[in-house]
Amino acid sequence: MKIAMKRLLTAIIVLAAAPLALAGVTIEQWTTANGARVNFVAAPALPMLDVQIDFAAGSMFDPEGKAGLAALTRGVLDLGAGERDETAIAEQLADLGAALGGSADTDRASVTLRTLTARDKLEPALAVLRDVLHRPHFAAAVLEREQARTVTGLKEAMTRPDSIAGKAFWEALYPGHPYGRQATPESVAALTRADLVDFHQRLYTAGNASISLVGQLTRVQAERIAEQLSSALPAGTPPALPAAPAPARAATQAIAHPASQAHIYLGLPAIERGHPDFYPLLVGNYTLGGGGFVSRLVQEVRDKRGFAYSVYSYFAPMRQAGPFQIGLQTQRKQAREAIKVVRQVLGDFVARGPSAEELAAAKANLSGSFPLRLDSNAKLLANVAVIGFYGLPADYLDHYRANIEAVTVDDVKAAFSRHVRPADLVTVTVAAD
Repeated sequence: MKIAMKRLLTAIIVLAAAPLALAGVTIEQWTTANGARVNFVAAPALPMLDVQIDFAAGSMFDPEGKAGLAALTRGVLDLGAGERDETAIAEQLADLGAALGGSADTDRASVTLRTLTARDKLEPALAVLRDVLHRPHFAAAVLEREQARTVTGLKEAMTRPDSIAGKAFWEALYPGHPYGRQATPESVAALTRADLVDFHQRLYTAGNASISLVGQLTRVQAERIAEQLSSALPAGTPPALPAAPAPARAATQAIAHPASQAHIYLGLPAIERGHPDFYPLLVGNYTLGGGGFVSRLVQEVRDKRGFAYSVYSYFAPMRQAGPFQIGLQTQRKQAREAIKVVRQVLGDFVARGPSAEELAAAKANLSGSFPLRLDSNAKLLANVAVIGFYGLPADYLDHYRANIEAVTVDDVKAAFSRHVRPADLVTVTVAAD
């Protein structure tokens, strides 16, 4: 029975994907009675509902000395809640054909639910979600197990050069700022159940929540579900944000490691979500290092010199200034020369920008591939959740391609000159000679 249901859902998704990608996306927005922000998209093609509740409860809100608290809180959240232990939750969701998930990143913690919209499936699945949000057990035995698993994972990660480089890079990029705090085996091992309960009570509130709904619902049904979910939470308010990250200052950190490949990261804090320079930076970065084999970094570092199999660059806007990052791996003896080439390519791009041909190719790719970001309810939910959590306009998706097409070479040059200063790059290497 369960296998047949999965096959039916797969067939429905495949049949519905193409029209969804081409149709306009209408996002309806409102606020629940106790302060949760709601974003709703009616998607009548599938008898399903996808829900995501985001809280400003990511690692940037870890208290001093308690790095890893946000991730551990989210990790244990759905492992027992209300009248159900973790086994009962898993078994009931399996019987309903529903799936509970979520994650925690730097800015936010999320809880997701996918369920059929038939009443005998929808209501019990939503009841589980409400309990997970409001009445998690944080059972001592479960916490001890997940805490030990996390500590083991952190210890293992710190033997790998990529993880070592990533941790050092964020610490160097955001000194003295919560974005730079990194969980350690020691910080996670010291967390207590009281820490998790307090973190949950302070931050998992309606006033700190963004609810996204995509599915076969009417507006009236969506309002009812949003009220059910938010009313299970205390009202609360969003937490205060820390001071903005300090402007980057050039720094170089070389970490010894016996690996045969050097891991190299360069970057600096760049822009926050919703910044008007996002589009020229996105379009320009496609030419610089985001466009795969057609990007300048790949052509210069990989194709012409054979220094690396892969080299990339990207912008990661966040609640506060997220990073611009360039990353690559190369033989340790080639690390210095590879970094020199990367800096030359970046400096030239910041000074001159893309050619007219490169700009046209970047816009064609970014605009042409955009419908693929909306070709399933799950992808649509992810986009709607970003819009809701970061307070982007409801018509953000409608204008995305027009904003891409409007970018000029001068726009790219001006944006890069404001946000990417080669002289201020932070450089971290692991296993470089």
